[in-house]
Amino acid sequence: MKQGFVFILFLLATLSPVFAREDDPSSMTLERLFRPGEFSSRGFGPARWIDDGAGYTTLESSEVDVGGRDIVFYQTENGSREILVAASRLIAEGKTKPLSISDYDWSPDGKKLLVFTNTRRVWRYHTRGDYWLLDLETWKLRKIGNHAATSTLKFAKFSPDGTRIGYVCANDIYVEDVVSGATTRLTSAGTESLINGTFDWVYEEEFSLRDGYRWSPDGKRIAYWQIDASGIEAYHLVNNTDDLYPKLKPVVYPKAGTTNPACRVGVVAATGGETRWFDVPGDPRNHYIARMEWAKSSDEIVLQQLNRLQNRAKVMLGTVADCKVRTVHVDEDETWVDVCDDLKWLGLGHWFTWVSERDGWRHAYLVSRSGDETQCITSGDYDVISVVHIDEGSWLYFIASPENAAQRFLFRISLRGEGKPERITPAAMGGTHSYQVSPDARWAFHTYSSFGEPPRVDLVRLPSHETVRVLQDNSALREKVGGLARGEASFFQIEIDDGIELDAWCIKPPGFDPEKRYPLLFHVYGEPAGQTVLDRWGGTYYLWHLMLAQQGYVIMSVDNRGTPAPKGRAWRKCVYQKVGLLPSGEQAAATRALSKKWSWIDRDRIGIWGWSGGGSMTLNALFRYPDLYRTGMAIATVPDQKLYDTIYIERYMGLPQDDPEVYRQGSPITFARHLEGNLLLVHGTGDDNCHYQGPERLINELIKHNKRFTMMAYPNRGHSIYEGENTLRHLFELLTRYLNDNLPAGGR
Repeated sequence: MKQGFVFILFLLATLSPVFAREDDPSSMTLERLFRPGEFSSRGFGPARWIDDGAGYTTLESSEVDVGGRDIVFYQTENGSREILVAASRLIAEGKTKPLSISDYDWSPDGKKLLVFTNTRRVWRYHTRGDYWLLDLETWKLRKIGNHAATSTLKFAKFSPDGTRIGYVCANDIYVEDVVSGATTRLTSAGTESLINGTFDWVYEEEFSLRDGYRWSPDGKRIAYWQIDASGIEAYHLVNNTDDLYPKLKPVVYPKAGTTNPACRVGVVAATGGETRWFDVPGDPRNHYIARMEWAKSSDEIVLQQLNRLQNRAKVMLGTVADCKVRTVHVDEDETWVDVCDDLKWLGLGHWFTWVSERDGWRHAYLVSRSGDETQCITSGDYDVISVVHIDEGSWLYFIASPENAAQRFLFRISLRGEGKPERITPAAMGGTHSYQVSPDARWAFHTYSSFGEPPRVDLVRLPSHETVRVLQDNSALREKVGGLARGEASFFQIEIDDGIELDAWCIKPPGFDPEKRYPLLFHVYGEPAGQTVLDRWGGTYYLWHLMLAQQGYVIMSVDNRGTPAPKGRAWRKCVYQKVGLLPSGEQAAATRALSKKWSWIDRDRIGIWGWSGGGSMTLNALFRYPDLYRTGMAIATVPDQKLYDTIYIERYMGLPQDDPEVYRQGSPITFARHLEGNLLLVHGTGDDNCHYQGPERLINELIKHNKRFTMMAYPNRGHSIYEGENTLRHLFELLTRYLNDNLPAGGR
């Protein structure tokens, strides 16, 4: 036990099951929730369109090789099936079992297959592993990058002509000949702090950048990012459990207002040679290069540069011949500008698409290559959530939901911006819909789910949305979920101050009696990174909430302003420099309004829980509004905003040195002295995202003010607290027990 603070350690050995085993299929229990496979949904794919959409490949369990998967080809129109690569073809020399396929890719001519296997996690995702090349003509299988240690290759991909494979290993870029296996090392300076072709922690976490190199269309060059993380302080994760003495793991992590990594983009010949760096203006430690691609040409790249405050985005074209860049488009905002993931080139590259909130809504635009012309494709009081596909010369397909911010549908509109958007998802369908559209825009893999209804995947014909065949219906899961005892679940809006209406959902207990008073538990997030009020399948969270409802809890969630709902720029960006302040105020206002509206809410039994930003929001609720909330469970929190990383928190709060008071007012630790209710803090000591340093500082503050609380630390677990045997079961059992003890269930 560390000197200076007290925490309560809950040992698995001392925990008895919160609920006994039950044979009743209508009853949800923790044992059932975490029983392997019982409530798991099955996906489809990964699938790849072939021949412009005439066919597709996917993975299916082998009927011959136990544990293996075949790669199967289907004709899109008639559904005829052929096993292209049997699992037995993927048995390496000296092995008895086929490779476990995490992902795969076809060469441009379809004659070679690249398989990603034996993967390992890098921060959030499994992005390193082994790659194997299979020749479908000779059936020869060989490992790529034999010089490298096991599971150390990243982002292997074919050159445009299919004769070579590029990859990243130990922060350097390599190219390997497909036939001979001869390897060329393109960079040689890679170290822990000088990173070529991939990214450091903060770029990966906050810009979702992982694969950091791009083949030119003619295959002659490779453009890539280089990150210089030298001079940045490291946060040290402490591993106390795996050895006799503690081990330190340093994570280079720029905290708010501190020195950033430097970033630049260069180009190198695919045959090797000296890298030439693009002359991008601005201090590379106070600007970000958030996106980079080849600009529909082997002579130019296009990049997106953000200033450190992230309120100005510049689209720049860089010429390979002289490495000079010119700005062709600028997007600005008084608050922040989001990175555009929908920059797509049309035709010969004379125009590209751009998504901007410049008129108050997120709309799609066409921008000329010169930057002299800009045309709005979509218009009106609705948001384009994402661009799904561009059917050259005719249609732009996009996701939107003009009438209901909790749902997602497919629309299309003429690229000329003529007429109104046409809804492709049938009007009778609610819920959330996503699409993987074929290159010829005649077909799509369509995934659909709704609140309390597991996902279904089918093949649809476009634009009619006719279902051609069901690809995955999750029928077994649907049957199990359908057999559970469920009370009323509803979506609604609650009006708070100044006529503001917030979206919400509610799950009531089976047998709900409006004449009784029930405990109310809020599930909260509330920050600009995500919504909770979504009409889609919620997986473990939904099933746990349903279990609590069966015990007699009412479960609700409310989206305050500042969450990324498709409700216009003003809705999303009014939270600028008010994260922690405005959201918690609106959550509290919603709680008051709901308590006033419905007499069945027991005002003495109101609780709240959340994870990450939702954990911080839980702290804000308990500390700022102790009169409203009796119990809170805060997981993986950031009690002090100054402890979080530069890219995320500065985007929404500015720099702390520019306005320290903004950070002070936005941080829950500032108000810890007001705690009156029951608080459970849960954190993984190996969390590289929201550091354990945060709750330790909060604990000291609570001790200083003689506040009672409960603490659970999970050794070496990361931000999602799932590593290690039985961890998630233990965590949700802990949450359930704490809730039962401190916010008693049932109507009274």
